[in-house]
Formats: sequence, structure tokens, C-alpha cells
Amino acid sequence: MNILLIIVAIVAIILLFTGGFVQSLNFLLWVGIVLLVIAVIVWLVRMLSNRRA
Repeated sequence: MNILLIIVAIVAIILLFTGGFVQSLNFLLWVGIVLLVIAVIVWLVRMLSNRRA
């Protein structure tokens, strides 16, 4: 019975850390997408302003 309790506790801790990592990676993925969009917009503005000059 004690071994089963230890195994369940270890699995719960692993799932807790995995869930936290997945949430943080999901947040970082969205941050990366937003930064990519901002970079594309800045690049387009620079390209258009260079053609006018």
C-alpha cells in the first residue's frame, strides 16, 4: 500500500511539472508569434519608406 501511494505521488508531481511547462511554453509560443508579427510590420514599413526616398 505504501509503494502504491509513493508511485501515485511521483506521477502526480510529474504531471504537475509537465502541466506547468506546457502552459509556460504555450505562453512563450504566443509571445514569439506576436514578436514575429511586429518584426514583419517593421520590415514592411522600412521597405516602403526606402522606396519612397
